[in-house]
Amino acid sequence: MASQGPVNPSHATFDLFVQAQTCKDVKHHFTQLCRQLEIDPQDFGSFYAKLKERLNYWKAKALWTKLDKRASHEDYQQGKVCTKNKCLVLGAGPCGLRVAIELSLLGAQVVLLEKRETFSRNNVLHLWPYTIYDLRELGAKKFYGKFCSGSLDHISIRQLQLILLKVALLLGVEVHTGVEFQGLIEPSGENGWMAKLQPRSHPAAAFQFDDISETGYPYYRDFWHRVPPTCCSNLLFELA
Repeated sequence: MASQGPVNPSHATFDLFVQAQTCKDVKHHFTQLCRQLEIDPQDFGSFYAKLKERLNYWKAKALWTKLDKRASHEDYQQGKVCTKNKCLVLGAGPCGLRVAIELSLLGAQVVLLEKRETFSRNNVLHLWPYTIYDLRELGAKKFYGKFCSGSLDHISIRQLQLILLKVALLLGVEVHTGVEFQGLIEPSGENGWMAKLQPRSHPAAAFQFDDISETGYPYYRDFWHRVPPTCCSNLLFELA
């Protein structure tokens, strides 16, 4: 019997993206998918709409239905709440990725930085019912078929990161790995807030932002003297 697999190159690449089990592979297949569909992933304002329009594949459409339903929540005001905000998120752990997704749904331009190149934390997390509900609304089961099947209510940190990374990329979040945040550069002249990064020549070093979310980076002295100490797992504040 002849193979019934996808014949459209972008369909095959989308399948590889969904099935990818490493951070490197997720980013590779996502980049390849964008090239095949001729979409600029940095065009955050219209990226998701163009992706839906050009990827006419039934498996993708099932995911779009999930994400569109979530995005239609009244709190997001059709993605117009934060259209003027440019946000920098530090750390691609579950908290950082989830914050990035939320900011993107609110309409913000989001750049996320992670100093590691791989997701290697296999610690198992117990998921509360509201967390399971939230992840299901974001299409978690489309990326990981075993997600909370039956009475299963736990997941490895690595697998959770992979799910959230895929959702973030599809929603237009710009994700950079292998980049270390080393502090803030204060506004000067026509330049707004920027980040001191390693490597210094990384393109994200030119990103000017209004808001920053910290999800696990060390307490850099030049960073934290601007705000009171906090015990929260992640902090979102506006730089004035």
